[in-house]
Amino acid sequence: MARLEGKTALITGAARGIGLAIGRRFREEGAEVIVNDLDPEVAAKAAAEIGGTSLAADVSDSAAVTAMFDEVASRHGRLDVLVNNAGINGVENDPERAADFRNRMLAQATEAMSGGPITTHIDSTVDATDEDWHRMLGVHLDGTFFCSREALKIMNPQGSGCILNMGSIMGTAGGAGAAAYCAAKAGILGFTRSLAREVVSRNIRVNAIAPGWIDTDFTSFLDETKMMIAAQTPMGRLGDVDDIAWAAVYLASDETKFMTGQVLSPNGGWHMSQ
Repeated sequence: MARLEGKTALITGAARGIGLAIGRRFREEGAEVIVNDLDPEVAAKAAAEIGGTSLAADVSDSAAVTAMFDEVASRHGRLDVLVNNAGINGVENDPERAADFRNRMLAQATEAMSGGPITTHIDSTVDATDEDWHRMLGVHLDGTFFCSREALKIMNPQGSGCILNMGSIMGTAGGAGAAAYCAAKAGILGFTRSLAREVVSRNIRVNAIAPGWIDTDFTSFLDETKMMIAAQTPMGRLGDVDDIAWAAVYLASDETKFMTGQVLSPNGGWHMSQ
């Protein structure tokens, strides 16, 4: 349908999952897509798959982000859409920790359903290290800020642009065992609203997407707890990546030219108050 025809879009963390799905749908809708990822080989492979180009950078590294956007300006001369999608779940490189978290969730749910008492506790916050906390906020919140700041250096002179920030239902509803993640996502939602007010005078729109539980590598560590989550979701399932990708297409298109500072939340009804 060419809803994004002629637009240049940079998507962070776009080598897999939601980011890759957004890139694919953007490309199908006519956008020139730049795939960002931490690993240059993985980014290049994903870009080749969808017909885009790639740039590698750690979004939590301010200098690396600046260099990446300098390259965007040099290669493309403009930037119409930034999607701040890069993120971590905190247990991606620690299967033992992921299993412990999952087992505690299941045990606590079983105790609750049997009428208690609750003897299994999540305790993720008290067990978290300074590094855990700073890494989570660094990738999600710092990365969103660093990328938005550099994108605006390109968008401001254009007098146009669109920034999409990836929030989460956890940024509003909260979630046991994910204090740093929830804090980062809540910060992103606040940042979105503030930035939207700041840059609207330059005809730049800033909105957020707050996904619910989406079936990707990001949530694969949940294993059998996904059934419990699906049962708590009015639509009876976890979302798929296209449930988020099409929301991103909508927000990046001119169909939402009167929308800024808003949060769009495809979550199957799991949370109804964004």
